[in-house]
Amino acid sequence: MAADAPVPAGDPAVEVVPFVLDVPEEQLADLRERLRRVRLPEPATDPSQGIGLDAVGELCRAWLEEHDWRRVEDELNRRGQFRTAIDGLGVHFLHVRSPRRDARPLIVTHGWPGSVVEVLDVLDALVDPGDGPDGQPLPAFHVVAPSLPGFGFSDKPTGRGWGVERIADAWAGLMSRLGYDRFLAQGGDWGAMVTTALAVRHPDRVAMMHTTMPMVRRPEGFDDASMSELSDTERRWLAGTEEFRRVGSGYSAQQRTRPQTLGYGLVDSPAGQLAWIAEKFVAWTDGDGFGGVPRDRVLDNAAIYWLTASGASSARLYWESFGGTDVDSPVTVPSAVSIFPAEMAKPPRAWVEARFRDLRHWNVLPTGGHFASLEVPGDFVDELRTAFARA
Repeated sequence: MAADAPVPAGDPAVEVVPFVLDVPEEQLADLRERLRRVRLPEPATDPSQGIGLDAVGELCRAWLEEHDWRRVEDELNRRGQFRTAIDGLGVHFLHVRSPRRDARPLIVTHGWPGSVVEVLDVLDALVDPGDGPDGQPLPAFHVVAPSLPGFGFSDKPTGRGWGVERIADAWAGLMSRLGYDRFLAQGGDWGAMVTTALAVRHPDRVAMMHTTMPMVRRPEGFDDASMSELSDTERRWLAGTEEFRRVGSGYSAQQRTRPQTLGYGLVDSPAGQLAWIAEKFVAWTDGDGFGGVPRDRVLDNAAIYWLTASGASSARLYWESFGGTDVDSPVTVPSAVSIFPAEMAKPPRAWVEARFRDLRHWNVLPTGGHFASLEVPGDFVDELRTAFARA
């Protein structure tokens, strides 16, 4: 991994530099050797205990024998990667400008266990979409996709304090540095929290925000009578969210309390890192296996975590922000929400409207889940086009 030039913190003469990804061959050889010597546990005694032995064994085999990391490097390098220092931290990002003069700037923020890989299959449709069925040009965007601090090719914070609000402020600074005074913002998972914080903290900068995971609480005064007015679908959503908290959130408890302890295993074992990530691609997607997510994309994503040794540093975002992030302040900028059925937390519309005071787009999709841009990229792009047309 190398940049064309270093990115010294605070040096105004070097603000944004191209980043060329070139992992040393010895790192890839080390990965292959570890995968050859992988030691897996015995099968679970019940499927509820985690991702199955056969599935992980097959993924490890595919990572060793079939996955092409150089393809990933080439894809990322062709898109336009950069690094800059913000608030003393080196930040990696994709910046893909549209050839269209009417394109609008859009910052897209990933979550955990995601990465900038999540935008790769939608970039062309967002940046240079061509014309629609009616012959009119489809909306186009200049896309900025940063890697969260401690994730991927951004630096790992060496001290406390890099939580959601600080990241949102850093993203506002990044967009200023790129020359975008006002911009659109999108995100899911931690990206949803960062995007919402951007809208709350910088409403003069965010023209409109979109999320697939609106961060809200049950509104004050929403009593039992109000609950009875929810639709059957919304009551199922709430029941599903409660079930997720009961049996599906163990990963979160570990990452928000002991990320360092967890990190030793993730950074030392590619099979451990892969299983930790792949389980979520199974559980949070719509359908069998990884839903509509191609297996190579799961491996691309896992490889980024492994090659950057970010198992611990990415988990620390939970320690920094879980339970302490603002989910109460009203969002006054124009907002849009797309609900995908396999998303693990889906609040009722009335709860969303109580916080998002200018909700201009709400849609419940028939398929898709937590990784919508990888599962159903066409639907994901259509949602952004429709939503941001209302900005």
